[in-house]
Amino acid sequence: MSAKQNILAKLRNSLTGTTPVPDNFDEALVTEPYTYTPEQRIPQLRKLMEAVHTEIHLTSEQGWPELLAQLLRDRQLPSLLIAPTTPHGQRVTQHWANNPDLPTLKAYDRPVEEWKAELFNDTPTSLTTTLGAIAATGSLIIWPTREEPRLMSLVPPVHFALLKASEIRDNFYQVQQEYEWAQGMPTNALLVSGPSKTADIEQVLAYGAHGPKDLVVLILEDQ
Repeated sequence: MSAKQNILAKLRNSLTGTTPVPDNFDEALVTEPYTYTPEQRIPQLRKLMEAVHTEIHLTSEQGWPELLAQLLRDRQLPSLLIAPTTPHGQRVTQHWANNPDLPTLKAYDRPVEEWKAELFNDTPTSLTTTLGAIAATGSLIIWPTREEPRLMSLVPPVHFALLKASEIRDNFYQVQQEYEWAQGMPTNALLVSGPSKTADIEQVLAYGAHGPKDLVVLILEDQ
């Protein structure tokens, strides 16, 4: 018997003769205080995210590429990392083709080992989508995929995130139930409320220690 099997066997044996504790979970405790009308969700999310230095912009399905381009120009960012095969990556590529003076596009289309130095040292900003957001906690749901891996939202100092207003949910429990997270999750699902920050050193708050120092969310309002 391996060490792992031995430990598991001891745990199982320790339960012999015991009575399971009744499950007294009350769904209302985690939903009713954190339920919002459709009109309240964006203001609630925005209030909490801006409180931790997230930048929020309201836009539309038609107008977001132009807004993204303007924000890049305003920040004087020389390039933007995209996932070229995603729908939003294709939208960016199309808009950039009609505006050749915009910052350079970089495609995440190869293994990280082939361009690790460039990714970590010469990629100032990226664009990713989100699975949605949680109004009660002011959090984006980042759901990495093969096309759009976690490094895209982790490494560049400035992270632009697309969020559909229709995908903002009231609370975490609602998200878990709707997406059936108990049935399966990716290896790295994340709830992100703002840019990376730490106060480990002399209790001085610093941004960008473990991820992007700037988080910019473009909320695509329903038409």
